[in-house]
Amino acid sequence: MSTGGRRGRELDEDDVRVRPSKGSRPRTKDRPRHEDALRGFVLAVDRGRYTCRLGDMTGASSAAGAIEVTAMKARELGRRSVVVGDRVAIVGDLSGRDDTLARVVRVEPRTSTLRRTADDTDPFERVIVANADQLVIVTALADPPPRPRLIDRCLVAAFDAGLAPLLCLTKSDLTGPEELLETYRALDVPHVVIRRGGSLDEVRERLTGRVSVLVGHSGVGKSTLVNALVPGAGRATGVVNVVTGRGRHVSSSAVALELATGGWVIDTPGIRSFGVAHVDLDRIIRAFPDLEPGTASCPRSCTHDEPECALDEWVAGGHADPDRLDSLRRLLRSRDEPEETG
Repeated sequence: MSTGGRRGRELDEDDVRVRPSKGSRPRTKDRPRHEDALRGFVLAVDRGRYTCRLGDMTGASSAAGAIEVTAMKARELGRRSVVVGDRVAIVGDLSGRDDTLARVVRVEPRTSTLRRTADDTDPFERVIVANADQLVIVTALADPPPRPRLIDRCLVAAFDAGLAPLLCLTKSDLTGPEELLETYRALDVPHVVIRRGGSLDEVRERLTGRVSVLVGHSGVGKSTLVNALVPGAGRATGVVNVVTGRGRHVSSSAVALELATGGWVIDTPGIRSFGVAHVDLDRIIRAFPDLEPGTASCPRSCTHDEPECALDEWVAGGHADPDRLDSLRRLLRSRDEPEETG
């Protein structure tokens, strides 16, 4: 039998296939420092592209001609989220010209994060806005009617995030605010009341010098308010369905807008629900400094809405207003009760 050819001879190094290397550079865990990166903050997010203003979100970058760039997230950030309000470090083409793209290479530590879950069955929490200091809950007094449980949940989210809440009651020309305000009297939540075509001076005063997030369900006049506060904002507005009483979603993404008087408003899309399954009970309690000391005697894992809760004795001893405890427990129950979606 013939032993000629490749099969009949001994193999040598020429017959060994060597897989080509992916590269000659040695792998390293060191990440680039990007010491030449410029600071900026995120104004808007759209399908993986970030509109960023160079400078700080303090008014220092507010002069006419401030540069806005479009950026993408650098690979080294991995799955870390980048949201409106984030303070970031940016490299690349920072000219702000059309058809240019920079890179977000670092997200600075956040001072606050406003989060929500899509609903109470969704365990995945989403950061909506970073680095805000005030949550403005925009609610119509009529057309559509107020939804107190949604307001309660927004208050829970504000307390959880460490944001100062502000009730903004619209359409007071249709009905008065007294009944709704009585519901929140014990919480001592500040409020402003506005009517169609009325003055916005008090609203502007509450917003000046702050980074405020506006939330509210569709049809309450939130985008109309934003357009009045920031001329040229161009936020889409909608109408309320006369049959269902619901507003139509018209804003699809959050955007930060600069106020002429100083400060920023972050307009968010209209919401139908506000899941708070992620909220930490202790963070809510800390928003009630008159009640928090009374929890020291509570049993382990106390929900603060059960017969063994020590807060009842704390209130009975005159340390806090009973209405405050009732309001706290209403907020806590709002985390578990089905939310009206009308």
